[in-house]
Amino acid sequence: MTSGGDGKACVMALDQGTTSSRAILFDAAGRPLAVAQEEFPQHARIAAGPDGADLGIVEHDPEDIWRSQVSCATRVLESAGIGAERVAAIGITNQRETTILWERATGRPVAPAIVWQSRVSAPICQRLKAAGVEPEVRSRTGLVLDPYFSATKIVHLLETTPGLRARCEAGEVLFGTVDSFLIWRLTGGRVHATDVTNASRTLLFDINAAAWSDELCRIFGVPRRMLPEVRPSSGAFGETERSILGAPVPILGCAGDQQAAAFGQGVERPGEAKNTYGTGAFLLFSTGDRPVPSSSGLLTTIGCGPGPQPLYCLEGSVFVAGALVGWLRDGLGLFERAADVEPLARSVADSGGLAIVPALTGLGAPHWDPAARGLIIGLSRGTHRGHVARAALEAIALSVAEVVDCMQRDSGVALRLLRVDGGASGNDLLMQIQADVLGLPVERPVVVETTALGAALLAGLAAGFFPDAAAVAEARRVERRFEPQIGAEARRRMLATWRDAVERSRGWAQSR
Repeated sequence: MTSGGDGKACVMALDQGTTSSRAILFDAAGRPLAVAQEEFPQHARIAAGPDGADLGIVEHDPEDIWRSQVSCATRVLESAGIGAERVAAIGITNQRETTILWERATGRPVAPAIVWQSRVSAPICQRLKAAGVEPEVRSRTGLVLDPYFSATKIVHLLETTPGLRARCEAGEVLFGTVDSFLIWRLTGGRVHATDVTNASRTLLFDINAAAWSDELCRIFGVPRRMLPEVRPSSGAFGETERSILGAPVPILGCAGDQQAAAFGQGVERPGEAKNTYGTGAFLLFSTGDRPVPSSSGLLTTIGCGPGPQPLYCLEGSVFVAGALVGWLRDGLGLFERAADVEPLARSVADSGGLAIVPALTGLGAPHWDPAARGLIIGLSRGTHRGHVARAALEAIALSVAEVVDCMQRDSGVALRLLRVDGGASGNDLLMQIQADVLGLPVERPVVVETTALGAALLAGLAAGFFPDAAAVAEARRVERRFEPQIGAEARRRMLATWRDAVERSRGWAQSR
């Protein structure tokens, strides 16, 4: 085990995701020492909106998030045989946009957490678009008016929970994304804070001024008193209550999951990019110290670094990636384990003319169509499970390729290679298909869980556990490089077929 200064053995990353919570300990070389993971319940249903259209609603119980995250933190220390007093710092990374409101006095949630995937606030977005506010919102936030983001989720709760608005205006109820909720609980209610990356995903944060916007709060009707203090991603967020881990541990890093992964991958200079394959697929493409507005339906967002200076990125969010494999397993019963998709897909030479559009919760970038629905097209008597599995992997890779193409157009900078991470990046066939449809090399790091690594690096830098840039660079080692193996014409045909299928999926929920 490689230790840092002051006899500290490790840093702890708390990685609070959409379907599970994890805690990972990293040593001073950036190597994982121990991992604990715990799934928690998902609550999804379909409800009819005011216009009769189906709304996909996804919620979490915030107490499930809290219990599972603390359980992981406790178990990972036990697994490693390390006491909390030997942890240099904690870094938090989290599912972004998911919205939690809780009582200041008790810390108890006042409603279920509305998950980033939820479409419950789609009618609110339509109302605001009709009011003509989207250009102003987009110019200040770099985002689009979509149910994905936090502000319209807050509005939904304010409009549907009796008495809630008055309590929020009185300062009795607080808002936070998952990071803020965890920080509040971990510090015993002493710190109500978030970092710039999570704040930039709320539709209430002006990315040009790097501050909450009173004008955006007015547009959405969100009381300013609800909002957390915004702090740099690498810096002080208080320390944990002694009773939680057995000793107080400083919280010195915080970043939304995709920005944390980008930091873990070293995405800093313009034209560097990473894609994380998790429940969804999330691409961040650095534009350096200047925000670049998108004309292709992408987002302009804030990245994170070791210092206070802002780093800007273009982001494309594909809502369903690894979740498509989960649906083939759980919804269709095509295989027993997610890992089984690769050998099944390898059992055929190609997808047999099959195309899948994974719009199970609408389409994200660059289409932003909450009414799109999933589609499987090209079925024939010769279609079998292997074709479906391979078409699913192609759908994930093609969704990513479409976003990469938009990023290059918007930025005017060519991508040289794509850095990848997340659970599904361990699928060699998916990574090869990704290189093929991009026509670019794909690099996979030794530590594919770079979301947690990024949070650990942010916290470790602030603690001095990672002493300098060289120590951070050493933690970002490459495990494998995938080179393209198909020609330009084959690539063109795959992309054309994909785009045709996407167009056929759009607006489906509205047309029923």
